[in-house]
Amino acid sequence: MTTTRPRQRPPQRSSGSRSGRVLDFRPVPSARLLAVYLILSAGLVGLAARLAWVQVVQGPQLLNQARAVQTQTIAPIGKRRTIVDRTGRMVALDEERFTVWAHPRYFNFPGDAPSSKRPPLDVAQKLAPILGLPAEALMATIGSRQTGVKLATELDPETAHRIRQLGISGLDLESYPQRIYPLGPLFANVVGFLNLERVPQAGLEQSRDQDLRRHETPRQLRRGADGTPLPDGLRAGVLYGDDLRLQLTLDSRLQQVAQLALAKQVKQWRAKRGVALVMDVRNGEILALASSPSYDPNQFWKYSPGLFREWSVQDLYEPGSTFKPINLALALQEHAINPRTTVNDTGSVTIGGWPIFNHDRRGNGVMDLPTVLQVSSNVGMVQAMHLLKPALYWRWLHTIGIDTIPDTDLPGAVAGELKSRNDFLTQPIEPATAAFGQGFSLTPLKLLQLHAMIANGGRLVSPHITRGLRSGDDLAAPPQSSGVQLLRPEVTRQVLEWMETVVQKGSGKGARIPGYRIGGKTGTAQKALNGVYIPGARICSFIANLTTDNPRYVVLVVVDEPQGGNAYGSTVAVPVAKQIIEALLVLEKLPPQAAAQSLGNQALPGAQPRSGAKPVLGGQPSPGRPATTASAGGPGRGGRD
Repeated sequence: MTTTRPRQRPPQRSSGSRSGRVLDFRPVPSARLLAVYLILSAGLVGLAARLAWVQVVQGPQLLNQARAVQTQTIAPIGKRRTIVDRTGRMVALDEERFTVWAHPRYFNFPGDAPSSKRPPLDVAQKLAPILGLPAEALMATIGSRQTGVKLATELDPETAHRIRQLGISGLDLESYPQRIYPLGPLFANVVGFLNLERVPQAGLEQSRDQDLRRHETPRQLRRGADGTPLPDGLRAGVLYGDDLRLQLTLDSRLQQVAQLALAKQVKQWRAKRGVALVMDVRNGEILALASSPSYDPNQFWKYSPGLFREWSVQDLYEPGSTFKPINLALALQEHAINPRTTVNDTGSVTIGGWPIFNHDRRGNGVMDLPTVLQVSSNVGMVQAMHLLKPALYWRWLHTIGIDTIPDTDLPGAVAGELKSRNDFLTQPIEPATAAFGQGFSLTPLKLLQLHAMIANGGRLVSPHITRGLRSGDDLAAPPQSSGVQLLRPEVTRQVLEWMETVVQKGSGKGARIPGYRIGGKTGTAQKALNGVYIPGARICSFIANLTTDNPRYVVLVVVDEPQGGNAYGSTVAVPVAKQIIEALLVLEKLPPQAAAQSLGNQALPGAQPRSGAKPVLGGQPSPGRPATTASAGGPGRGGRD
């Protein structure tokens, strides 16, 4: 019998276990694998392209953006170097000034909630006592604008610091340099000024612009992630401080004396303008160059642009009698005359059909050359210079630089005007008028240079007003003697002693100072315009040298178109020169000397009289001819010039 066993049931899994599932493994279609591969490859190619785009194409731009966030660039504000006089006194300097801007949309006080906004009235009331303005005026300036409101400018650093201490959000302080001229009009004619855009407009500010620009480079400061400044990132030399200063040869003390004395005379004689110059004859340094009228460079917009140029360097005039000592030196140099030469002044002389007169048309008779200078005889000068051949005369006028630009650092210097060699040789009237300083023209600066040549023993020095750039508080020492030797020293000594007689006995008596030997020559020349002399217009001048036995300085005063019948070099220019000389003696500590003695009639060492150096008789005026006169002539011995 067959036995049947009961069927066993499989054990049951707990409810927490997974239900069993059988997965069938089937091969993936190749098309799907290819699609996935292509998608992944495209993503990698896209990432590589993007990386290349960022690093190659956008790299420089992103680098600049990163640097802008990480670093702070402090740009220079464009300061200029200081200008000082020969003693170190400030003439021009840059000072930091501030402009305060308001942005009412961001007004917030310290301690306020960051999102709060203060009304403009609260800010105006805080600023009013600091700016010295009523709060109502500040409110009117702000108006309804929400940003970019200029409240005040030209604030000094102390005022800016007080505003900064308020800590008010919405107020910005913008710093900028401002050119200051502490001495005002005193050096305006020489230094010039900067306009409101800080562009040089005149004087040394313009001609020495590159030298006056301070060495400044932008500073870059690197910061950390939290904004903390880091010590790295500074380039070599970025912290270098430029402390160079431009030192002048001018002395502000002497300049002030000259300016006041000149301005007084210009006003008293109702003159058009005037200039006073002082030069060291040994090296060409100019100690004073004063002009009147002048202007204040701190407020240049209030003055006529015609005042911005220094006319003593740029305008030509006929020097008149102040050139007579130069002529006599040229004639002595060529042995055309000697210290014993005499002339016969009959009051007039005819040259080439043209009559030449003295100022008063009076004759002075037979006289020596010192007397010719004392009475400023035109006729005597014509006859003395007639002994010098015209070809030699013209060559010397050209050699001493009448028609060339002086070698100077004064801006805008121009050359004088001299007749052509052909005209000078073929027209006898040309050398005749040149004998008493007319018929050619030069600048006062050139005349000063030529008289310095007479004073220093015959060397033509270069007039200049700067000693160069100096570091810190150091001052440059005066340069050594220089110049090109043109005349023999014994010639110039003779002319100096003749000029001393003008101060002792002639028209320069007003410049006498007891105990000092001073030489000089006055001049009152006619003024020409477009080749025609202006009736009644004259230029009064006086040139002085001191001291005769040891010349160190020349002083020139020129006054243009003084009014009045008594306007001469002796009355207009000499008083100014005397005040300048007195101040110069004190400032330079020149000791007094023995009583001055005129040596005008002493002979040059080794000079031999020439047969032509005899009295010359003057001619008579030709009837019907226009008179060629020079107002530089003096009315008789000891007369006014």
